[in-house]
Amino acid sequence: MDALRRNNVKVTGSGEQVIMFAHGYGCDQNMWRQVVPSFSDNYTIILFDYVGSGASDSSAFDQSRYSTLRGYAQDVLEILAALKLDHPVHFVGHSVSSMIGALASIDEPSRFETLTMIGPSPHYINEGDYFGGFERRDIDGLLDSLESNHVAWSAAMAPVIMGNTERPELAEELEASFCRMDPFLAQHFARVTFLSDNRNDLPLVDTRTLILQCQTDAIAGLRVGEYVHKSLKNSKLVVMDAKGHCPHMSEPTQVVREIRRFLQ
Repeated sequence: MDALRRNNVKVTGSGEQVIMFAHGYGCDQNMWRQVVPSFSDNYTIILFDYVGSGASDSSAFDQSRYSTLRGYAQDVLEILAALKLDHPVHFVGHSVSSMIGALASIDEPSRFETLTMIGPSPHYINEGDYFGGFERRDIDGLLDSLESNHVAWSAAMAPVIMGNTERPELAEELEASFCRMDPFLAQHFARVTFLSDNRNDLPLVDTRTLILQCQTDAIAGLRVGEYVHKSLKNSKLVVMDAKGHCPHMSEPTQVVREIRRFLQ
């Protein structure tokens, strides 16, 4: 299947340099709408939806291919190959897309100029001296709740993930995005996301990387961001004056400013 159709790829903007925006779990390319306009005059912009998200072709779902994040990373590489780009891309990934971008850059480093990771986590579960933010029973409970009642899970988790409780419209948008996903595909992607462990992959990343971390984040806290920074040989950590797990939605001006500083 054509990768551009499979992943609902949209190309906008203008410029020799290229930015690829990759959404997080339960989201789609529309979540970047407050960030993209600030780059469209000087960069070519690539937007897409992972299989099972947004307007992607869900019939392309293959349980074996997408049993790990590497299947999603392969999709990223196939999109870039299909576009026949003349230049490597600046990859901006939110949440789980941070690790997907890392894996793609390890496999084909020549396709990536930089990586920007927003709220990254290589592993969500506490293990030994590693702090991921959750105990295994917490993650199992989260996944069981999602499988038993997708709609109720979305309503309960969206405000936790988004933070910024004084702006309920943000959580409402995230909840609506969660609910638009096919329940089976939502459950599958959640298991792959929250049970993944990419700690050993981080030292293999050679691409220059920006880590954008919120001061408070219920999903990937500051200790996790610091771990990612220490594990990447060529990275910069910026702790923004922001809260929640989706600063590109809640504080887009800050996100744009930090990405611009990094790219320039």
